[in-house]
Amino acid sequence: MAVHDSHFVKQIKSLKERVFGRSPIKDSVLDRAIVYYTGIEFSSSRQDKLNTLLEKEQEKLAIASKGNLESTKQAIRQVEAQLQELELEKEEARRARLENLVAICSEILSITESTSFAETNRKSAQCLGTIQLLSPSEGKKVAPENEISKPIYRGILSLRLLDELCMSHTITDPYVTKFLEGHDGEKYKSFSVDAPEKHQLFVDFVKMPIMMAAILQDIGNFHPDAQDLLFGKDGQQDPYRILPVEERKNLLQINYRETVRYFVDGLGTRKYVGGSKKERDLFDEREREKIAFIKHILRSSVSPKQGIGNVLKVPQIYCSIIFSTKASYSYKVIPKVYQVLEQNAERGACAQFAVDALYKITGMFPQGFGVTYIPSESDGSPSDSYEYAIVTHLYPEHPEKPECRIATRKLAFIGYGHDITIQIDRNLYFPKTAKSMVNISKERLNEILELLSSNYLERQNLDLIPRCWNTKDYFSLKTNQNLWNKQTQ
Repeated sequence: MAVHDSHFVKQIKSLKERVFGRSPIKDSVLDRAIVYYTGIEFSSSRQDKLNTLLEKEQEKLAIASKGNLESTKQAIRQVEAQLQELELEKEEARRARLENLVAICSEILSITESTSFAETNRKSAQCLGTIQLLSPSEGKKVAPENEISKPIYRGILSLRLLDELCMSHTITDPYVTKFLEGHDGEKYKSFSVDAPEKHQLFVDFVKMPIMMAAILQDIGNFHPDAQDLLFGKDGQQDPYRILPVEERKNLLQINYRETVRYFVDGLGTRKYVGGSKKERDLFDEREREKIAFIKHILRSSVSPKQGIGNVLKVPQIYCSIIFSTKASYSYKVIPKVYQVLEQNAERGACAQFAVDALYKITGMFPQGFGVTYIPSESDGSPSDSYEYAIVTHLYPEHPEKPECRIATRKLAFIGYGHDITIQIDRNLYFPKTAKSMVNISKERLNEILELLSSNYLERQNLDLIPRCWNTKDYFSLKTNQNLWNKQTQ
């Protein structure tokens, strides 16, 4: 972790590692799931040996003489005590896994949500944008880094999609509407202020399980059976390769089965702490309903049709494009993500209304994407150069007109730019706009490149009229990391 990162960037990097990182002490959400799946924590052979030993002692008891009776009973009690101790250890480990995940989800909620709808969107944009800006766009680390980036990003996006569907009266799932209690539509924006206790229940029993499901949506891929498919029996295959159709089907089945099993057995439900039987009964009922809800949204996300599973499915497809782990990954095609989503909606893999809702939230250009645009001269005419900006706002007024923070002014990088809405006829991502610059001389375009690139080798790999720009080096400087502060002019 860079020493000179801002506090927020350090927090996002830490969260990514604590969710899907791998460490020697095996304390991330992913590490804990792998330990559970592989049985490292509590060897099944240990339990098998104890059960076999118990059976043998019980057989001895049936034929034991008076002299051996008490010693056989004692041996049985010792084995039963060891089995009981093993079950207690398993229960403690289960609770620790659940508490760890709940704590991380609570932290994500704290840095993405507020009582104000506008502030929730600003904070969420900051989180989503930071994750994107920290992700490499080229090199050998793209696939593994993108895999680490997906879970948190997917979780945040699922909650913002849930918000939008609640505000547009599109949510019909009875479990969700039960906790909304009429606070949908415009009322949803002030839910936390108007009814704080009811809103907290909505957070605990709707938002939290959705975030948990989104984060762990692909955790079953780390079960040994799935890993055998991904890495091959010899362990030498590229896990990010495109699998044959049958293997892909098998992987999807394993992932779904083992993800559900992990939620039910590996995480389970919280235990009530207190002395009220009435409160305990209500608590236990809600915990059972919550785990049933998680199973329901995971199952329905496989083929969501018009149901609640779209809250997971649509962000999942979105993330599979902007954080692709395939060799064909290209930063330049990220804004084409909605073409892929539209195709999925057309063939029934997800619902069109959910795709439209997400498009309204994110617009065409994802948070943190580097936009190149033609600025205006003092008289309003287009300049003979271009500048750099970074997408920093959710809910753009027009999906194809991203709201950005400028990163350069007069062809010099700055860390204190103002916000700007980039029009289609000024955004070089659109071919028609890029064509408007063809009359500019190569000498002038090379002059611009020289000012906006750090060295000759970098310039060699850049287009004379770039459709977008790589933001990673810019964002690596602490002075450029506060893109979401109050606008400065």
